[in-house]
Amino acid sequence: MSRADLRIMFSPGRVQLVQVESHLLKANSANSTLTGQEETMDQAPKVLVTGATGLLGRAVCREFQNNSWAVLGIGFRRARSGILRCDLTDEEAVRGLLQDYKPDVIIHCAAERRPDVVERHTEAAVNLNVHTTSTLAKEAAACGAFFLYISTDYVFDGRNPPYGEDDTPNPLNVYGRSKLEGERETLRHCPGAVVLRVPVLFGEVETVSESAVTCLWLRVQEATEGSTLDHCQQRFPTDTRDVAAVCRKLSERARQDPSIRGIFHFSAKEQMTKYEMAIAIAQAFNLPSNHLIPLTEQPAASTLRPLNSQLNCSRLELLNLSVEPRPFTSAIVDSLWPFTPDKRWRQTVFH
Repeated sequence: MSRADLRIMFSPGRVQLVQVESHLLKANSANSTLTGQEETMDQAPKVLVTGATGLLGRAVCREFQNNSWAVLGIGFRRARSGILRCDLTDEEAVRGLLQDYKPDVIIHCAAERRPDVVERHTEAAVNLNVHTTSTLAKEAAACGAFFLYISTDYVFDGRNPPYGEDDTPNPLNVYGRSKLEGERETLRHCPGAVVLRVPVLFGEVETVSESAVTCLWLRVQEATEGSTLDHCQQRFPTDTRDVAAVCRKLSERARQDPSIRGIFHFSAKEQMTKYEMAIAIAQAFNLPSNHLIPLTEQPAASTLRPLNSQLNCSRLELLNLSVEPRPFTSAIVDSLWPFTPDKRWRQTVFH
């Protein structure tokens, strides 16, 4: 049997996977209407990652690829070569995709994760954070795929940390409520699913504004004038590479052990305010920090946020499904060094 490649063909309301013989690929490439990611037809387990162009989704795709999984990444507005463009709000397209691709695992990273944006565009955000999650959970249950939903520490109000998986959620803003509803839809339609709550994330970013952590780089560089930063809200900045590794470990274990289900927490251990993160960034890059000013009163933000939503991660740890979080200083250097004026900085410091 000749080697075939997996390709994806679109039609209204549907995404179709087709096999294309490898010797035809070159001849047909100029006029081909096929889009998507090339997969070999072997026995590797298959994972479908939503939000594959996003901060966490990119790390999840890389983690599974590096561990011999066949990966199909789904994106929409930022979909590019190697990523399948699919509107997750189109239920028929999602259903057709899952029926044809038959993933073993679905990692649902796609979300509107910016609380202020959720407040301004609530209907669109709820459609993505809740309704698409409901659709994916139903279809995962129907096709027998393990479903992992990424949620947030913002389901808690921050008044009595640390929070365990069984503590009662009480979100303070629409973003937290939408993610909590996504959790409920996940477990209602797919009882064998996992909900993984994580805190604020950073990692390999396309722009420094992509993460609430790496965007502090701009404040650090404003050395000519004072810059006030929140010194009230306690955060636990966590590297996406670590979250991705936990997603893979949960997926691999769940395929063997059906008791792996329900809610889990994962978080880095270092507790920091935005001010403390900015100071750490400045120190890591040997930059001045005397222009950074701590704001010790809760800022009058447009969206209410929990003061300390620390997650208790003991359930993952007891099952040996956690990883040792990367230290913030070394991890933030990995994220930000490409944005330094002199790209030789990393070589000078680390080699």
